[in-house]
Amino acid sequence: MISTKGRYALRLMIDLAEQDTDIYTPLKDISKRQGISEKYMELIMKELVKHNLIKGLRGKGGGYKLSRRPQDYSVGEILEAAGEQLAPVACMLPDAKSCGREKSCPTISMWEEFGRLSHDYFYGISLADLAGNSLQNIPKTNR
Repeated sequence: MISTKGRYALRLMIDLAEQDTDIYTPLKDISKRQGISEKYMELIMKELVKHNLIKGLRGKGGGYKLSRRPQDYSVGEILEAAGEQLAPVACMLPDAKSCGREKSCPTISMWEEFGRLSHDYFYGISLADLAGNSLQNIPKTNR
């Protein structure tokens, strides 16, 4: 399940993608449009800056802007920068301890496939696909 922090990180990045990407957008403007407190947004923005997804500038004329073009971001990288773990089960997390049942686990191949599908799905959607509600650009799953 994607946390509020992950969902808000996507909203903030979409908001920045829909602005003039050459200028810094003040935090208060994003906060007002998104209905997210400035204090909570600052925590998320700090993570996004740390992962070089956005640039921040303090002072007059300051704010935040994307560090790349919207089409050069994937939803997966934004979620992971916000601290989301895309692994479907704990034993598949990057820092998971080795499981003694891995070789005999009847479900591991199912979890590995599910993890691959979700990873490919989130990494297959760009920020540009989401900006402007371009829902027709989002990949559909086969059912």
